[in-house]
Amino acid sequence: MEVKVLGSGCANCIKLEKLVTEVVQELGLPATVSKVTDIKEIMAFGVMSTPGLVVDGKVKCTGRIPSKDEIKKYLQGGSGNGPCGCNGNCCG
Repeated sequence: MEVKVLGSGCANCIKLEKLVTEVVQELGLPATVSKVTDIKEIMAFGVMSTPGLVVDGKVKCTGRIPSKDEIKKYLQGGSGNGPCGCNGNCCG
């Protein structure tokens, strides 16, 4: 699994990277977490507001810091389409 945190290095971007790393460790996931700071690469994802979270090439969240529970759902295969990041089954 490839996880990217998109952002320029602001406090929110740093916090999101920390949260994602914590969740990956807590869940014991085989994931690579990287930070993308290049504005052109960020915009290539269609992200106009940072921080952004990308899981396996799919944008899951932008413009805010998701909760740890949301991050867990994103990393465990939630589509991000429901309000809580689920597949729409629990809150859709």
